[in-house]
Amino acid sequence: MSKPIVAIVGRPNVGKSTLFNRLAGGRTAIVEDIPGVTRDRIYRDAEWLGQAFTLIDTGGIDFTSKDDSILGQVRKQVHTAISEADVILFLVDGRAGLTADDQDLGEMLRKSKKPVVLAVNKIEEYRNNQSFYEFYDLGLGEPIPVSAANGMNIGDLLDLVSGYLPKQNGEEAEPDVIKIAVVGRPNVGKSSLVNAILGEDRVIVSDIPGTTRDAIDTPFVRGAQRYVLIDTAGMRKRGNVEESTERYSVMRSLRAIERSDVSLLLLDATCGVTEQDTKIAGYIREAGKGCILVINKWDLIEKDDKTMNQFEQRVREQLSFIAYAPTLFISALTGQRLGKVVELVDFVAEQQARRVNTSVLNEVITEAVQVNPPPGDKGKRLKILYGAQVAVKPPHFVLFVNLPELMHFSYQRYLENVFRKNFGFEGAPLRITVKRRGE
Repeated sequence: MSKPIVAIVGRPNVGKSTLFNRLAGGRTAIVEDIPGVTRDRIYRDAEWLGQAFTLIDTGGIDFTSKDDSILGQVRKQVHTAISEADVILFLVDGRAGLTADDQDLGEMLRKSKKPVVLAVNKIEEYRNNQSFYEFYDLGLGEPIPVSAANGMNIGDLLDLVSGYLPKQNGEEAEPDVIKIAVVGRPNVGKSSLVNAILGEDRVIVSDIPGTTRDAIDTPFVRGAQRYVLIDTAGMRKRGNVEESTERYSVMRSLRAIERSDVSLLLLDATCGVTEQDTKIAGYIREAGKGCILVINKWDLIEKDDKTMNQFEQRVREQLSFIAYAPTLFISALTGQRLGKVVELVDFVAEQQARRVNTSVLNEVITEAVQVNPPPGDKGKRLKILYGAQVAVKPPHFVLFVNLPELMHFSYQRYLENVFRKNFGFEGAPLRITVKRRGE
């Protein structure tokens, strides 16, 4: 089941990014004391009392701006965040007091019928501070005074938020169904690929970016195998002036990736790998999903006998962190190699679910250590005592060692390469956890 979403919304410069960083436990969002610094939706996984959720920082909303202006585009992005979120965290400025924009946004939130937690920020000392009581006029329940900068009352705020989060009981087990998410930037051919796989026009296809607004689930059967194909809205980033206002890393697409077993990342052969392609690939890896790089519109490329290898090499260099993902060159328009898409999905799904016998795993680890001994420091040397696979989808290995702090990332990457060489796992990200013996 995908994580519930909590969206932080409010006027410019009320402290949304500071609160986001406080709740997410890092400095992910840019923070400046200038209204309108945050103009894009920013995502971060968070957890409170065992409840995991996705936190979203949004740009400050300004109701006076025109729809075609930068702030107007920000307002549209906030609308999207509100419509997709499970819980809204409405942040207002206790120093500035209640404003007309606060009231307009409060009205919008009431109409959304979504659970809303109202937080009054910049209340560093609230025992004798009565300024936040005026925010009762918003009609959104009891406001909670907080200081995002100092961390005051943040625990109580998270308690309120978590109380509204939907319970995660997991989806119904469907072990024989392979879920395929089709993701990528707008206009790379996702809907055309879906229609080609299904053999009928089930999704509207247009050359206008952004035609698909929702994640659309379509079940189908091939032989004895059942599948669910998830077409998603395009994730895009525009350049120049609009770059600062639009990074369409759409929540439905992120949820589709989380729900999938295998994600097909569509790349446009005429454009190559873009920055946003890299980000989407990162989402897939972080979610632990199987990945296939599908290069579409291959029919539009002038080529010789070296073109495909050269193109693949460039893709591998730019997406080196998912070098394990197989590539497939297709044309959704002409049908070129479309028959291999589902075959490759079957293969990657099998690799995702592969289990390695513990004794065989430890034989491979012993041999790997003999070929390339573990690192040491100040006379102490890392010893890998034994390993075990503890999970699949993605394959997850735990290595028990004498001194976990001596495990360098480069040696861990070496072991990952050894595991892939011996056991495959093509298309699947690997998780390796290092623990001290007895933990």
